[in-house]
Amino acid sequence: MPYAPAGRAFYDADSHIMELPDFLKAYADPALRDEIPEVSYSASIVTDEEVAVIVAQGNRHSPEHVAAQIAMGDELIAKSKEIQALGAFNSTDRTTALDLLGFRKQLVFATHSLRMPFSPSSKLEHRLRYGAARAHNRHMADFCKTDRRLMGVAAIPLDDPDLALAELEFSLKAGLKAAWVPHRPCGERSPGHVDLDPFWARLAETGTPFVLHVGGAPLQLAKAWMNNGRPPTKDWLGGGENLRTKDVALLHEGPEQFLTMLVLDGVLERHPSLRGAVVELGAGWVPELLRRLDWVVKHWSRNDENLQRLRRTPSEQITQQLAFTPFVFEEVGSFIDQSNADLYLFSSDYPHIEGGRNPIGRFEAALGDRPPAVRDKFYADNFLRIFADA
Repeated sequence: MPYAPAGRAFYDADSHIMELPDFLKAYADPALRDEIPEVSYSASIVTDEEVAVIVAQGNRHSPEHVAAQIAMGDELIAKSKEIQALGAFNSTDRTTALDLLGFRKQLVFATHSLRMPFSPSSKLEHRLRYGAARAHNRHMADFCKTDRRLMGVAAIPLDDPDLALAELEFSLKAGLKAAWVPHRPCGERSPGHVDLDPFWARLAETGTPFVLHVGGAPLQLAKAWMNNGRPPTKDWLGGGENLRTKDVALLHEGPEQFLTMLVLDGVLERHPSLRGAVVELGAGWVPELLRRLDWVVKHWSRNDENLQRLRRTPSEQITQQLAFTPFVFEEVGSFIDQSNADLYLFSSDYPHIEGGRNPIGRFEAALGDRPPAVRDKFYADNFLRIFADA
């Protein structure tokens, strides 16, 4: 029996590949291969020794390990984590894992291979930035091509509008189902800049959603914010390179700024069929975002001609065109009460440990006594509205 209970459809808006070191190099253009870095686990709970064993076995888990994972059955999501998880990097094993999880569809993101494509450095050459993105997208398409339930997510930097549009066209032809864009200024531009309008228009025309995801911008705050004259704090994994207390408290600021630009620059208004999702960046900030943007537009439109062109309120635009995944420890039922049930998506984060050992159970507890229709939207309907190709 699969993990997901029978009688309701579950669509998973967040899962991951745990890349092996050659994830980018093996799929990079030959002329760039020597300049494309290997994927590093230096800031992860995965050890170099674990990776080395897998590489020595021919980039695969041993048959004994795979058999032990399959034997976990409906406890797979509770016990199978990170690079040792079933299907962490092998697409055949991932199909078996999805059978055991019982989800109808699953978005698939990378984990550690976006440092070069999404680097905020203005000094990184575009041939390397977009060359690494192309390698990522080739590999992601190859991973997902054998199982229609796996919806691969392309990585597309927005620093160069023409190259971004070209990479989108490649990703569409490769069969990828969404475009992950970094939630930061786009090569010294707002994401609502007129130069990027062809990119948003093409997404809207093809019904391809854009996605913001943790890792699409630097995880950590500027060093000055951490300088309080006391010893440095550890991150949540016990090291120093991942999210620390202050980082997670302000994690919403990047995606909130990005979406605010899309609204105030009129991108959502001009492209009402454009859809997007904000994944693994929390959702507790969403109700206030709707309220704030509504009053900003109401009062500042007197003097701002751009706002006078809006025919829908920001809250209407966001509710109709976007959705958000709450963290497993957040009170999604409360967020629904403060806003509406159309805004939120279920996600497992498989095989990352952040997704918890029983995400459905924890979300069920947060939804409480809210009616079945609310649950249907959270687990399935909102996903199908955003990712219509599912």
